[in-house]
Amino acid sequence: MMTPMRYILLVLGIIISLHFILSFSHEDYGRATSLSSIKSQIAGSKGYPPYKDGIPEEYYQSNGTIPSPQGRKANATFVLLARNSDLNGIAMSMKQMEDRFNKKFQYPYVFLNEEPFSEEFKSRVSELTDAPIQFGLIPHDHWYQPDWVDEEKASAARADMVRNQVIYGGIAICADTTQGSFTAMSFCKTTSITGGLSTHYHIYFKGDRITYFALRRRPDVTFFCDLDYDPFLIMEDQKKVYGFTVSLYEYPATIPTLWETVREFIDANPDLVEEGNAMNFISDDGGNNYNRCHFWSNFEIGDLDFWRDVPYTKFFEFLDSKGGFYYERWGDAPVHSIGAALFAKKEQIHFFSDIGYRHNPFQHCPQGDAHKKGKCWCNPNDNFDYEGYSCLNRYDKMF
Repeated sequence: MMTPMRYILLVLGIIISLHFILSFSHEDYGRATSLSSIKSQIAGSKGYPPYKDGIPEEYYQSNGTIPSPQGRKANATFVLLARNSDLNGIAMSMKQMEDRFNKKFQYPYVFLNEEPFSEEFKSRVSELTDAPIQFGLIPHDHWYQPDWVDEEKASAARADMVRNQVIYGGIAICADTTQGSFTAMSFCKTTSITGGLSTHYHIYFKGDRITYFALRRRPDVTFFCDLDYDPFLIMEDQKKVYGFTVSLYEYPATIPTLWETVREFIDANPDLVEEGNAMNFISDDGGNNYNRCHFWSNFEIGDLDFWRDVPYTKFFEFLDSKGGFYYERWGDAPVHSIGAALFAKKEQIHFFSDIGYRHNPFQHCPQGDAHKKGKCWCNPNDNFDYEGYSCLNRYDKMF
């Protein structure tokens, strides 16, 4: 007859055996119960943000010959929104991304334009990578200002902003209505905030999910560090929906009615607001007012399932219907940030502290061991993280 202790040991042995069998036979179960996954799920309760734990060592690649130490990589592609005139800026940004990351991981590219790409464009970008490349056209209606916009009103608003010296006040922009595929702004007519179209790197993975780098086209975009792990697997495995490197305050004159519009949406749709969200990042008084903090969308990593889901889709369509993209200066950065803060859990928003990045005039330079590990060449003293106009401290305090 078995003693009680032997029964306990037998049951434990059966449970452990089943765990190992399921871990090997069911990939999703294995990921969900892995040490790194469990660690990420409880990090938010430790009193400090999850990024402080760093990237688990098992994700780092050492020999450069396989997609990841686990022998897998995300079902992903870079998607770059660009014009032919953006070629030089695109080439510089793409070359840096290849050298720092993609020559090791080989994610393919898709380039999208409002008109056919020139042969010169195709040839030059093709020379920069061994990964597959495809070229496509964006439908006219997704690129230009919609017909319902009152152009006389929009022109008057732009003129008023110019008189009041509102930054970029005289430039026409329009909201993209593809429910997050370029979330949430494209630039109208022949000009944009940066003097050309902004450049977006999008990464799609598993199903309809997207992880994407979004980089401005300007030639001063710089990546300072080697990236020897796949951030898209981190996003996927740890169920992150948004990642950033820089956060700061928005110009108040560009968004005078944005928050009252957001409040109107929240009041009408309280069931869509996620429990345990990141409201404390964007508001200091529980949502009564907007503190203007936002994630800088020149670099962002996100999950398209999140942007295409009901909460954000309804939110974006509501904002779009109010006309603030055209009559004021509502931009993609505050809209993305408010959407992420409202509809995701705070642990699902990740600060990539080890990705060195600069778009003038702001720079994130990894600190301490991360600087050495990434072989970063930026000056660690030139770092925007906790400068007076940065919002990273508010992000940290959420945890």
